[in-house]
Amino acid sequence: MSKEETKEEVKEEVKEEVKEETKEEIVEEATEEKKEPSSDEIIEGLKAELDKAKNDVARAYADTENMKKRLQKDADATRKYRFQQPATEILPILDSMEMALKVQTEDETIKNYVKGFEMIHKQLKGVLEKEGVQEIDVADKPFDHNTMQALMQEKKEGVESGMVIEVLQKGYMLKDRILRPALVKVSE
Repeated sequence: MSKEETKEEVKEEVKEEVKEETKEEIVEEATEEKKEPSSDEIIEGLKAELDKAKNDVARAYADTENMKKRLQKDADATRKYRFQQPATEILPILDSMEMALKVQTEDETIKNYVKGFEMIHKQLKGVLEKEGVQEIDVADKPFDHNTMQALMQEKKEGVESGMVIEVLQKGYMLKDRILRPALVKVSE
């Protein structure tokens, strides 16, 4: 045999050995990966999953409670202010009725009508008060931009600046909410 053939054979043998070693390493790695986790590792994994599940349940419970509170609050507000729309529609009628009641006359027939209007006016105010609608008292008080709207200013002797001197249109509140601000004339 020549040196060349021997070299070739040695190379072949080395290649075969390398292939065998590589196969053995792959088999060993696969065997290592397939090893069953220890019972401690399993327990730790299960504890982590349990903690995550407990956390998820607590969050879901908190979300549910928050939604329940928000819905209850919305329902309470809806119930509390349910009369807002009808009240705003009734107020102009009440204003017109009050203007009609201010008319002075000597005719007995008209006086009888006025008495009937007074009774209707009283009933209408009673219904509004029963639902929580209250007149805002602003006469002779300092101007408050939260409950009043100044339409005019007038200089008046003996009256401090910023005081309401005349109510042009009454203001009303529904419980703690402004239905309509009072329209007033304010002193300069």
